[in-house]
Amino acid sequence: QMQLVESGGGLVQTGGSLRVSCVASGRTVSSYVMGWFRQSPGKEREFVAAITWSGGIYYADSVKGRFTISRDDAKNTVYLQMKNLKPEDTAVYYCAADRDMYTGSWYYSAEYDYWGQGTQVTVSS
Repeated sequence: QMQLVESGGGLVQTGGSLRVSCVASGRTVSSYVMGWFRQSPGKEREFVAAITWSGGIYYADSVKGRFTISRDDAKNTVYLQMKNLKPEDTAVYYCAADRDMYTGSWYYSAEYDYWGQGTQVTVSS
């Protein structure tokens, strides 16, 4: 199986930056669609960003231009670099992975087979 562990969350001021990491074990991330999702109290889990096995990158409109997803195959790690953070970015951020989803399905949390435990990101005003 594949195991995912997120880290790097914390407290940051509005306008600040933070990078969260997702370390995978058991399988190589280069063979998977890797996604970042987030969830805040009272809301559904929300798509943030994804990177496919071929290097395609996709972002939610709410984070486009501020967040960057990347993959380091040597470290088997996926990153989410967050800039110009806003209070509405406050959420638990989850890493997810899948190998056999249909093209275009990476926007949907139900399509992913593997999930990390999440890391809390809090943006203060």
